Amino acid sequence: MNSFNAFFSGFSLGLSLILAIGAQNAFVLKQGIKKQHVFLVCIICALSDAVLIFVGVSGFGYVVERYQVIKTAALWGGFVFLSIYGLRSLYSAFSASHTLTSGDEEARGAAKTALLTLAFTWLNPHVYLDTALLLGSVSTKFGERAGLFGVGAMCASFAFFFSLGYGARFLAPLFQKPAAWKILEFFVGITMIMLGAMLVIGE
Repeated sequence: MNSFNAFFSGFSLGLSLILAIGAQNAFVLKQGIKKQHVFLVCIICALSDAVLIFVGVSGFGYVVERYQVIKTAALWGGFVFLSIYGLRSLYSAFSASHTLTSGDEEARGAAKTALLTLAFTWLNPHVYLDTALLLGSVSTKFGERAGLFGVGAMCASFAFFFSLGYGARFLAPLFQKPAAWKILEFFVGITMIMLGAMLVIGE
């Protein structure tokens, strides 16, 4: 695989993992809608992801170099996880009804907003599975270009969170409609399943 494929794969998988609806994304979106400490919220989320991605790509890759059985187990584990994640998103797209309202909450100070953002990020168990473990395991498939895969995933986090935070004012009317969430969930589901299949093809 060439350098572009490694970077693009990291960007695609990283973006797919954080696109799914969750507490953190909803919080960023609401802060963007209310135009409150948007840069602070986005930079905390993106840097947190970057740290976890770095740990996953560097640490996990080193272990797998010595124990190839871990790589095989991780790739198949990633396939199972992405398939289940994708199927859940598809199920949500056809069964659940998502809406977002900005509410009438009083404006928070920067310190409280930062703490809330850190809580939404680091107290979510899925963030460790998605970034450190899953992205770390997938990166091993790219060998010496694992670093580029990680950089791609980091860029996806920065692009996503800043686009979400600053684009929220334009998306607010759209995502008050359940149909918009359904389309997003459907896209995430299909992408997850396809990426999961790509992990084990040729193994």
